Amino acid sequence: MVKPVTDDPLALDIRKGLPEHLRVLADLYPRTEWRGHPNFNDLTAFWLERHAMFRQLNDLLVEGSEKRLDGANPNYGREMQHYTSTYLNQLHGHHQIEDHHYFPQFIPLDRRLERGFEILDRDHHALDGHIHALAASTNAVLQRIAAGEDDEREARELLEAQRAFRTFLHRHLEDEEDLVVPVILEYGAALG
Repeated sequence: MVKPVTDDPLALDIRKGLPEHLRVLADLYPRTEWRGHPNFNDLTAFWLERHAMFRQLNDLLVEGSEKRLDGANPNYGREMQHYTSTYLNQLHGHHQIEDHHYFPQFIPLDRRLERGFEILDRDHHALDGHIHALAASTNAVLQRIAAGEDDEREARELLEAQRAFRTFLHRHLEDEEDLVVPVILEYGAALG
């Protein structure tokens, strides 16, 4: 598991949410009203669906490891290899698009939120460390399975890494959604 390297209260590993001064638009546009807003478009819906997919894939990985440790997952190695690879590659690509395409478009729309986008960018860099740790833990399990050796210790370590990753990813995705979607709802016409 990747340990926090900072005492910055806004670091991904320790923050509990966005600070109030970065929630100015989130407070104007509660989640329950997003989909009914005229500026909520298909691209925004697709983006939120991608976030939901990342949450579901992480849950699938955790469940797979839990079942393995309960002795009820004979396809564990194959599933971990396939789902982890898909999950991490898709997540990395998603973050690249956000950092290089979408976030630069959003920042000039409301400079009050610039610090929030800097936090999200830092999150992406912090998540890279978690991505590498999750990949390494998965590879350790796969190596034991390929060698025909007992992988229980490695599977327990992988489960811990998957659960930690889920915690960090959920925090990041929730904060990102609370920043991005309200910007789209407020300034949708300027994005066209």
